[in-house]
Amino acid sequence: MSVSLVSNAYLDDASSKIRSKPVPWEGYQRAKLITSEELALIKKIDKQSKAKSESLLLSDGQTYALLYLQLLKKLQRSDTMQSILVLIADALTDHDERISLFTRTAESDPELPYGPFTRALEMQDEFMQLKAGQILTVFLCAESRPLAPSQLHQFLGTLASMVQSKSPNKHDVGVQCLEALLARPECRQAVWAIPGIIAGLVEILKHKQGPQMCYQVAFCFWLLTFEQNIAEEINKKFDIVPLLTNVAQNAVKEKVIRVIVATFRNLVSKAPSANLPAMLVAQLLPYARNLCGRKWTDEDIVEDVQYLRDELTANFQSLTTYDEYTSELASGHLSWSPVHESDDFWKENATKLNEQDFGQLKTLLQLLDNSRDPVVLAVAVHDIGQYVKHYERGKKIINDLGAKRRVMELMSHSDSDVRYRALMSVQQLVSQPWISV
Repeated sequence: MSVSLVSNAYLDDASSKIRSKPVPWEGYQRAKLITSEELALIKKIDKQSKAKSESLLLSDGQTYALLYLQLLKKLQRSDTMQSILVLIADALTDHDERISLFTRTAESDPELPYGPFTRALEMQDEFMQLKAGQILTVFLCAESRPLAPSQLHQFLGTLASMVQSKSPNKHDVGVQCLEALLARPECRQAVWAIPGIIAGLVEILKHKQGPQMCYQVAFCFWLLTFEQNIAEEINKKFDIVPLLTNVAQNAVKEKVIRVIVATFRNLVSKAPSANLPAMLVAQLLPYARNLCGRKWTDEDIVEDVQYLRDELTANFQSLTTYDEYTSELASGHLSWSPVHESDDFWKENATKLNEQDFGQLKTLLQLLDNSRDPVVLAVAVHDIGQYVKHYERGKKIINDLGAKRRVMELMSHSDSDVRYRALMSVQQLVSQPWISV
């Protein structure tokens, strides 16, 4: 559980520079910001050799833990706060047994140990935010009791801004903090309650990161999907199935594929109806079959891949063509699969879009309204035309649902295929006879 739980080259380099900078402790004492007792203690350990520091921490560890936290709580200058954070991290490095010295300070001050770190997180100083996050993660992961939302809320808000920032160091430290915290079930639910974190992780993956970052982000998703409610909703809200499939297909490292396949296994075993349709649309079945034929060094991946292949195969075999179509609709990833351009399919199935109060038709219209993907828009507007062509009252329904205006708008879309398909659909809407109820 040591500080190396979250490691980052920038933090290491900056920490060694901070160790060599002098801190005006006597000035703080003259200004009555620290007491003479505190000055004596800090002078004893500050800028001393590692051996001397270790000896002091061995004999007076509890005194120094309390001192560091009290100084961090009351001093304001960022360079001094940086120095204190480095002293705390140095005390903890390779000494997990000292974590309890810091957490025990709550007995003398209820704001400790977390309050001063929360304040450091609020500072507009990248080093301080990252170093405080590194140490906080160690303390939180070591807690023997479940963490309260109040202990987590502000820190998770900071982690959300870290994973959404443009800074590679913030990405790196933020993702590592999450990896460690998500091992705790109460942290999974707390993270799930902050959509910015998941959205940030998704964006990191979309930007073609190196294998280590892909592995770490996928590891976060794997831990999150142990929770039933998250497994049921995460793909619907964040579209992670096609994204993770794409990352796995392009991965060169076995560990990246292994953790993604394990995530898929969680999604299938905990929430099959929510996730299998999207997996079939993302062409995960042929990929799973391909993985079954590969040689792996890890036994776990073999079992997970076979499980995934078998579940997808069973689901695929029970699908009718219309089920395939509704799976595609539910996933939001319309593509030019054969059903869309088959007249026979539409003759047979156009009226099924009316079932359950026009449920599937409304899903199609939502995609037409909300999607920014030109392929999805082209397919969706094409399908509206097919529905009107093959269902005699389709024109009136489309009108009643207010979708005619959107179809006409798409005739001036920037994508030429969307414009063409919208024009074809408008012709259907105009030429089909009006059937009144």
